[in-house]
Parts: sequence; structure tokens; C-alpha cells
Amino acid sequence: MSNCNCSGLHCPVDTTLRLIGGKYKSLILWHLMNGAMRHGELQKLIPQATPKMLTQQLRELESDGLVHRTVYPVVPPKVEYSLTELGRSLKPILLAMYDWGSAYMRDNNQEISCSMTLSAN
Repeated sequence: MSNCNCSGLHCPVDTTLRLIGGKYKSLILWHLMNGAMRHGELQKLIPQATPKMLTQQLRELESDGLVHRTVYPVVPPKVEYSLTELGRSLKPILLAMYDWGSAYMRDNNQEISCSMTLSAN
């Protein structure tokens, strides 16, 4: 591997981390791999995220073209979030992160007890 002597602006790793490195972005993307979800559903799966923070992360993912927001014209309004094609292209990266983290936790005798499961993805 070569040394990276860049400011981050043109660095592929920095770009990837900028897009998915937000506090809850990877978790949001992971859960949306199964299909569209509403804000409340994501909130239940990621309870450590405040509603405001979850909304902020979803807006950033939408702005970056990874998540699509669909508003249905019903009363009360119904909003669903889903992955775009670009968002779906992150699946191998998210799976690799899960695998690496699982191995690390096993090696350090840590129990995996989160809402991220491979069986659903």
C-alpha cells in the first residue's frame, strides 16, 4: 500500500468515510438494506439516536444520494426512506465492517447484542 499524502479532498478512503462515517449513518444504511422504512421504525432500531440526530443523518444521506425520501400524500403524512442504487452499492462494505467487528468482538470476548443481524440482510 502506498502512503497517502493528501488533504482528504481527493482521497477515496476519506470520501467513503465522509459519506458513511456519521454517527448513525452506517446503522441507518444497514437497516435500509432490507427495504423502505419509516422514521419511527428506524428510531426503534437505533434507540441511542435522538429523533433530531436521526433526522439530520437521514437528510445528509439523502443529500449525498445514498437514501431516497418518499412522501405519500395522505393525512397524516407518511414518509419512507429507502436506499438508492448508490446506497445499495455499499452493501459489501457494510457486510465487511460487520464481519470485521464481529471477529474483533469474539477475539476480545465481547458479546454481540445489537439490532444488526446478518440473517435479515
